[in-house]
Amino acid sequence: MKTISNQYRLILFLVGVAIYLPFLGEAPLFDWDEINFAESAREMLLSGDYFRVQINFQPFWEKPPLFFWMQTASMKLFGINEYAARFPNAIFGIINLLMLFEIGKKMRSERFGFIMAVLMGFSFLPLVYFKSGIIDPVFNTFIFAGIWNISNAVRSFGERSASKYSVYAGIFIGLAILTKGPVALLLALLTTVIFWAVRRFKPIVSLKNLLFTTLSVFFVSSLWFGAEVIKNGPWFLEEFIKYQIRLFSTPDAGHKQPIYYHFVVVLIGCFPMSLLAIKALFRKPQFRVEDPEFLLWMKILFWVVMILFSIVTTKIIHYSSMAYLPLSAIAAMSVEEYLRGRQKWTKLQASLLIIPGIIIGLAMLALPYIGMHKELILSVLKDEFAAGNLEANVEWSIFDYLPGAIWITSFLIGLYYLVKGTYRTTLSFMIGGCVIATSLFLARFPSRIAGYTQMAAVDFYKSHQGEDVYVETLGFKSYAQYFYFQKPGLSELEKLNNKAENGLYHIDALREWLIHGQIDKPAYFVVKNIHADKFLNIAGIEFLDEKNGFVFLKRSLKNE
Repeated sequence: MKTISNQYRLILFLVGVAIYLPFLGEAPLFDWDEINFAESAREMLLSGDYFRVQINFQPFWEKPPLFFWMQTASMKLFGINEYAARFPNAIFGIINLLMLFEIGKKMRSERFGFIMAVLMGFSFLPLVYFKSGIIDPVFNTFIFAGIWNISNAVRSFGERSASKYSVYAGIFIGLAILTKGPVALLLALLTTVIFWAVRRFKPIVSLKNLLFTTLSVFFVSSLWFGAEVIKNGPWFLEEFIKYQIRLFSTPDAGHKQPIYYHFVVVLIGCFPMSLLAIKALFRKPQFRVEDPEFLLWMKILFWVVMILFSIVTTKIIHYSSMAYLPLSAIAAMSVEEYLRGRQKWTKLQASLLIIPGIIIGLAMLALPYIGMHKELILSVLKDEFAAGNLEANVEWSIFDYLPGAIWITSFLIGLYYLVKGTYRTTLSFMIGGCVIATSLFLARFPSRIAGYTQMAAVDFYKSHQGEDVYVETLGFKSYAQYFYFQKPGLSELEKLNNKAENGLYHIDALREWLIHGQIDKPAYFVVKNIHADKFLNIAGIEFLDEKNGFVFLKRSLKNE
């Protein structure tokens, strides 16, 4: 038994290393989140202030610092670059594989744990996120570990081990709060309270263990939040809370989507895991697990995430990524039924499987075709900036069809074996094809997409690294100018000529001063072509170049 477990662990570890770690630095970081977070980590390194999160060397209250600490450690190891920014998530991808295996093994068997890990780790969107530089993979891991330990504490109610699990739960939820904020506590509370309600409000945890969890959450989260209040007063915490409330109540940054948005994202983005889970989401599997309430916890967590973030006004694609973890357990339950011959695919299930499979495969095939035939889009495109983006000279080759071809081929072979009722072979082809196709896709396509959307601007920022100049964007929000220009800090003149409130220099005021104020060194600007005329009419602003939808401007000193 131990030998089998070690074999599974070794396979998951080696495959995780082979899939997650390569090609992390092939594409530039993407606005906003990836560059935002990497820049905050870079500024920690540059300023030596690891306690306060900054962006443009000003307090940044939207996120706590734990993920940025991970990125700074990575940057010390690999340098300030894209690979370092994405490396923490790749490591957490491997951790997730091993964590889910151990949970599944405990709940049923080694095979169940292996299936659970593979479904989560190698479905389309989870694989994409573990090779990204966003916070959510780390955040989700801590939340899931916290809720898993809550379920263990409930299962061990009345036993001595319940206290241990209660403390573990508090530690992991506290770490999640330090990673992204109090929504971690909200998800844990909602899941637990709903489970308690389903149990008809019968006692599920002792007051002592509830206190252990509460104190553990408070202690871990206070390591930064409490220390921040003691050191700098409550204003930073107040702004952080205001931001969280605004994010939940108002659409942020144009991310207002229909209420069903996250369901579509999970259905298509988590292929094939999402399709395998559908039946189990609405119907109890007909086999026993060691903990009969394990599936209940997973279902509650899944629906809490999906409903909560469907209600929240701001809808961003990775907000529902927490649902991927419980979905893997639910899908693994269904897979077990298929493999044991206790369930067969219906025509409806087969039809639902075909739709997202074809959509993703055709999208992979369409991207290189469109890249090679841009005139198909340019002839109907009305957005001048997007049209400018497509003017980029991005090289495509016949090999760029390979991910889509592998996806479609493995998908069709999987369908063939599905019709024959050979479910093991079906899963092998579909999941294997997904891993290979997505890995090749991520190795080749992000850099090409960036070539259209932002590479011209990134190259401009890089070209001025080390120069004693100002570099800023006008008319649009970006963090790329700070990271790729490698901004050394705020000059004294920048600080003196801008109004500050609680130590915060407003970016709009900074831009206004760079355009009209008494600057001490040349200022370079990047603006979208659709807004360029507005700034070219300002005295002292000169045109430098235009490339791929971006216009580059300069304001020189008067004596130049």
